[in-house]
Amino acid sequence: MDFASIRIITADVARLAGFYERATGVEATWANEDFAELRTPSATLAIGSTRTVALFAAGSAEASANRSVIIEFLVDDVEGVHEKLTGAEVVQEPTTMPWGNRSLLVRDPDGNLVNFFRPATPAAPSPARPAL
Repeated sequence: MDFASIRIITADVARLAGFYERATGVEATWANEDFAELRTPSATLAIGSTRTVALFAAGSAEASANRSVIIEFLVDDVEGVHEKLTGAEVVQEPTTMPWGNRSLLVRDPDGNLVNFFRPATPAAPSPARPAL
């Protein structure tokens, strides 16, 4: 089995895709006005319109309602991403976490929590998961 993607449902695909393009420097690929993807070598972030929810099961997903998932991007320059995201809601300014990662937490335009991080010390655990 391969992990394929994370999909965010939104009322405004263009706005959300634009935020992630600005943050990551990755250009979205558009299937149509209701669906875009940002593909990186290790993962894909899919962005779907609320109009697509009925194709799966009406009412099964709700835009702007997430308070339990953190979307994470491994980046080369946390401060550089912070500068690109002027105007974004910053939850935590760039900070070195106790496990050794440098981290910036923001909310995307739909309120989803996004962590941009990089290992900051030789003791930092795997970039994919912090030590507990």
